Amino acid sequence: MAMMIQDEDTSFVGRSAELDLIGAVLGTSRLVTLTGPGGVGKTRLARHALSRGTWADEDDLAWADLSPLRDADLLSATVADALGLSDHTPRMPTDAIRAWIGSRRTVLVLDCCEHLLAECRGLVADLLAACPRLRILATSRQPLKVRGETVVRIEPLATVQEALDLFADRAAATGNPLKDDTDHRLAATLCERLDRLPLALELAAAQLRAMPLNELCVRPRSAVDLPPAPPHTKPPRHAALRTTIGWSHELCTPLERLLWARLSFLPGAFDENTARQVATGGPLHPRTTAQTLHALCDKSVVTHRAGAYRMLDTVREYGRMWLSEIGEEQAVARRHAEHMLTETRHAHRAWPGPRQRSWYRRIDFLHADIRLATGHLLATDPAAALELLGHVTFYWVCSGYLYEARQHLEQAVRLLPDARPDEPWVQGLWSLGLTLTLQGEHDAALPVAIACRQAASAARDTEGSRRAAYLEGLLHLLQGRPLAAAHVVESTALGTAAPPPDQPTSATLLCRLLHVFALTASGRLRQARHEALELRDTCAELDEYWTRSYVDHQLALISLLEQDAQDAVRHARAALDAKQHIGDAFGIAMLMDLLGIALADTGQEREAAHAFGAADRFWETIGHPQRGTPELAALRDECEGRLVRALGDAEFDRIRARTAACDRRTLVRWASRGGPFPPG
Repeated sequence: MAMMIQDEDTSFVGRSAELDLIGAVLGTSRLVTLTGPGGVGKTRLARHALSRGTWADEDDLAWADLSPLRDADLLSATVADALGLSDHTPRMPTDAIRAWIGSRRTVLVLDCCEHLLAECRGLVADLLAACPRLRILATSRQPLKVRGETVVRIEPLATVQEALDLFADRAAATGNPLKDDTDHRLAATLCERLDRLPLALELAAAQLRAMPLNELCVRPRSAVDLPPAPPHTKPPRHAALRTTIGWSHELCTPLERLLWARLSFLPGAFDENTARQVATGGPLHPRTTAQTLHALCDKSVVTHRAGAYRMLDTVREYGRMWLSEIGEEQAVARRHAEHMLTETRHAHRAWPGPRQRSWYRRIDFLHADIRLATGHLLATDPAAALELLGHVTFYWVCSGYLYEARQHLEQAVRLLPDARPDEPWVQGLWSLGLTLTLQGEHDAALPVAIACRQAASAARDTEGSRRAAYLEGLLHLLQGRPLAAAHVVESTALGTAAPPPDQPTSATLLCRLLHVFALTASGRLRQARHEALELRDTCAELDEYWTRSYVDHQLALISLLEQDAQDAVRHARAALDAKQHIGDAFGIAMLMDLLGIALADTGQEREAAHAFGAADRFWETIGHPQRGTPELAALRDECEGRLVRALGDAEFDRIRARTAACDRRTLVRWASRGGPFPPG
């Protein structure tokens, strides 16, 4: 299954010799590293080399952008995310990656390794040793120095003509094409002055929006734009940065330079609201911030596409040098963390309502920012860090960031040994207990659940008490004690001691859902169906998707147990349709199992085999050998045996192999809609 190579806003000019070389060495070497100075075009070359190769035949092609990563401890988790893993086990991410790749033919791209050289070196060596059919393409300003590495040095454009072609293309894109021989001579001279570096040429062409070519060419090129530093302390890459970007920086206004510096703190893509919240202050007012941001786009310092702004890593790094020089790093970090805390509070409050889907997408968009803010708050305000993490844990669980959530939550809790019970503390404990539970660490989760219940009681936090009841009930349910699970939520969350509020909350929805699960598992199917239908109506009124998908999951299971396979298919498809809005690999895996059983019971044996193959793929991504709640595993095993007997071992295996060739979005789309299975 090949990854889609990201489209680019601008055309690709020249570099045919480099592309041919990269394609050739990728065919013979398992580790190829593209090296060269910042701005020379390593990332774009990697993208185009892959897009013109025969990579569609590979099992997997994954691109891990390491440029936003500040915490080296999250390197493996970042690579796992690029591979599409949603690991729900307590394994280290590196172990999950090794198990997932195994003997698959895989191409993994590690883009921008230079700030994590030692960590990348260790990960690459480990993966190449463990995964015999893995190939890695890395981009870095320096070689990784791993045994067997083939280094391809990427130099500036080879000839003035290639540089001129690039400059002319970008000049035309600004609406200022080169008109005559005089323009071409001026531009050729400029290309030489800029060392034929692609990024420098693109930034220079962008200046044509503000000044004519002849003025651009006679502007003095500063050699002291970057604050000076002693030669023995200055990293070698600064010279490349000075050559590539300093000239463009000189042509910016003071406000543009200030905004450039402040925005450089952001780890990845951002929107205008984040730019205003983080960069406004002093001479930059909200309105001038927006105007100045657009000016930086005109100069190609910032790019804008599909509602998101981005800085190239080299441009961002240059801005960070200036941010450090003007002494604003801590102030910007504080504003950034405060903004992320505000955003996640809104997301937390919106979870049970109609904005659940849009916030799910937004939290995913802000993932690198939330990581960065968490690191800052853990160092400066652990209580705020725990609050932030508590707000996003449910989103992260759906997205498969369990390892990351647990790592940060445990650190925050350790830093607050004498915390007084309040709502953020209760929410943080609940979040930690949930991650432990979903990773299968039930013995470790139980004392956390008990501590959460006690803290909620001490804080008089009714919502927290309901969450604690859900967590304890979930532990009972996953360990095969449905009656105990029902008792916990009945006595604590659904009973007269703690009446549910008029407006449903996240915690009341969770407890009502768990009660349906417990009733089903204990055989009280009529009551379970009645409560499930009531809860589904509530979710429909709220336009809520996560709970609704699990309610339809239970209705599908109830229908199967009542031997109504057609109704089970209908509910399983409805649940999978809801999952398309919120991810949740664990829930999708269970639903694929249910759909397979229901399809088999309706006589659709080949479709059932495809559903089981899809389920296997999702179970593999989350790393769980188990198949959801205990009663589901027995149903699946019995049904799979029937399919093997009906289709034969060879045909069943052929269908599963065809399923494995499809990407996961395609599988969920097919499963939710029905119809013929997609072409392999």
